[in-house]
Amino acid sequence: MPETAANPGSEGKEMKAYYHLPGLFEFCELYRVFLPLFRRHREYFYDWCEIGSIYGAPADCLWGGGRVGFGEARPEDAAELTREYAISARLTFSNSLLREEHLADKKCNTLCALFEKSGAVQNGVIICSDLLLDHIRKNYPGLYFVSSTTKVLTEFSKFEREINRREFRFAVPDFRLNKAYDKLNALDAEQKQKVEFLCNECCWYGCPDRKACYENVSRKNLGEDCPDHLCVSPEAGRGYRFSDAMKNPGFIGIEDIQKIYMPNGFSHFKIEGRSLGSAVILEFLLYYMTKPEYQLIVREEIYLDSALDLF
Repeated sequence: MPETAANPGSEGKEMKAYYHLPGLFEFCELYRVFLPLFRRHREYFYDWCEIGSIYGAPADCLWGGGRVGFGEARPEDAAELTREYAISARLTFSNSLLREEHLADKKCNTLCALFEKSGAVQNGVIICSDLLLDHIRKNYPGLYFVSSTTKVLTEFSKFEREINRREFRFAVPDFRLNKAYDKLNALDAEQKQKVEFLCNECCWYGCPDRKACYENVSRKNLGEDCPDHLCVSPEAGRGYRFSDAMKNPGFIGIEDIQKIYMPNGFSHFKIEGRSLGSAVILEFLLYYMTKPEYQLIVREEIYLDSALDLF
């Protein structure tokens, strides 16, 4: 990499990109409209990509991390939606500061029990704490595990050790490893299939406080009274903008996926956005999955009509 030489042994084998999408509970209503469209009009969408999973956490979820959850969908409805479309559901349980007493939380254990009954496609958990990992493995063995980017593994050697852990089906590196092409390309085929890249991070590439930011979210999800983390990014006041994310040195766009990552044996790509609005999530779905000539049609099918006023 960035050469486009195919992964050894991949000749004649069709590669697919699998997107792991945000908002299982936060944007359930958006997916309730989008998924039938994706199934019914597959010609609108790139044939080289599929939906690998939809992830998220309900509001007030003790084990939650990464973002303070605000998902309002009923867990039963979210589970039924992903089951209907044979898509893996992932619970974002990436709180890094859990203690033994937190493992008995009724709400989170009930969620694990519900999503362990997955139907045709296995569901999973995005996880940071090894304490929680051991608890869920013991009590809900039907779930698989994804090592969370909230671990902030910026050293490649540490990330490689993470993907070699047998407990994890996937591991998400810190976005600043996205372009470590020489080291990524040196991984073997099995290791490559466990790497799940975070594509559209807007965080400042030089941020020294990313781990502290995630820990602040963990404290809030535990109900601790703590001040907000103060972001030191020069552009902190702008909030998330997809156009800014595209300028990030760690950004992975569709040309990168098609011409660099897929030919070199990588298939899994995570889209962030649980704390954003559904309009921005739709823009992600349009950019990453929808053919340009059909993007307006998809907008019209989902929300755009002749009576819509913006102001």
